Amino acid sequence: MTDKENLHSGDSKEKSKIQLILIRTGVVVLCATVCCALWGSAFPCVKIGYRLFGIESSDTFSQILFAGIRFFIAGVFTVLLGSVIEKRPLLPSKNSAGKIVMLSLFQTIIQYLFFYIGLSHTTGVKASVLDGASVFIALFVSCMVFKLERLSAAKIFGSLIGFIGVILINLTGLDFQFKLTGEGFILLSAIGYALSSVLMKRYSSSTSPILLSGWQFMFGGAVMTIVGLVFGGTLKINSTKAVIMLLYLAFLSAAAYSLWSVLLKYNPVSKVTVFGFLNPVFGSVFSLIFLAESETFGVSAFISMILVSAGIYIVNRRDTVRKQKKYS
Repeated sequence: MTDKENLHSGDSKEKSKIQLILIRTGVVVLCATVCCALWGSAFPCVKIGYRLFGIESSDTFSQILFAGIRFFIAGVFTVLLGSVIEKRPLLPSKNSAGKIVMLSLFQTIIQYLFFYIGLSHTTGVKASVLDGASVFIALFVSCMVFKLERLSAAKIFGSLIGFIGVILINLTGLDFQFKLTGEGFILLSAIGYALSSVLMKRYSSSTSPILLSGWQFMFGGAVMTIVGLVFGGTLKINSTKAVIMLLYLAFLSAAAYSLWSVLLKYNPVSKVTVFGFLNPVFGSVFSLIFLAESETFGVSAFISMILVSAGIYIVNRRDTVRKQKKYS
């Protein structure tokens, strides 16, 4: 065997070890929960960031500008850190450029443009519940459209239980009004996120998920920044705290989505995306801690956490047993 073959064999063994670790239920639970905790902390931190940068709640395009800069910096963080970890510059190739653009279109541009515009025309409560629909959409697209996994009763039931948990924590603010530019745009945002999860699963089989994450953030962030500026968005940098908050939000996006994309690479889409139900729960907890929004947390939030956890367990239980048998 040549030195090149030995090196390739060593790389394959190392990848196999990493894969065996990342398919373990405990590892998936820990990593996905960390991702959701980071995303949950974004709920109050974005509000604090708006205040520090002098952005009004009705100033949609300043919010888009803020998000665009945040995601562009997140992309820079991801590419730099990934380059250090992989000991090589993470530069896109001709083959990966199209994947980056497509992924960025759904993950960053469509998801967040529609989310911020939709949020300005509906309530945060309804946005949170509708955003939870992304788990169902990702499950349907993965199973029925791309046929990446089998649709089972356990996956449907577990997702339904988790979704009920999301509704419960937001129950007091719900109504049945529907506007295309409000609830409709939030739903389109959820569809964008769901499609990005499935695309990441497909693309990461042949391209580094860290490379894809970093460059799609930079491309999407640049587009959002341009949109925000063109339509009159502005930011007022009044303090060091404002810059620190922006950098933290960029860091959490880079860390959470990069780790999430690695989990998607080695696990079924449903096994990972179902943890997304934890986002509004963590958002409520951190809003209580940092914003003293006590009305967002109580007995209903505790019951919601139980339902979401039960849904996650149901979705993951059977797939975990099958996967352990496959690699044993």
